Amino acid sequence: MAYKISDECINCGACDDSCPVNAISEDGNKRVIDADTCIDCGACVDTCPVSAISA
Repeated sequence: MAYKISDECINCGACDDSCPVNAISEDGNKRVIDADTCIDCGACVDTCPVSAISA
């Protein structure tokens, strides 16, 4: 199951560089994770300053 970014996202972009498959992109005022691209590695979770990313 792909990771998800909640509405708590502040759109800072900190998670972008942590994703090894570039599954994270900007959509409006927050970041989103493409479920088809996400490899469930969890690298993005620790980089989010507001803990908006979860499995």
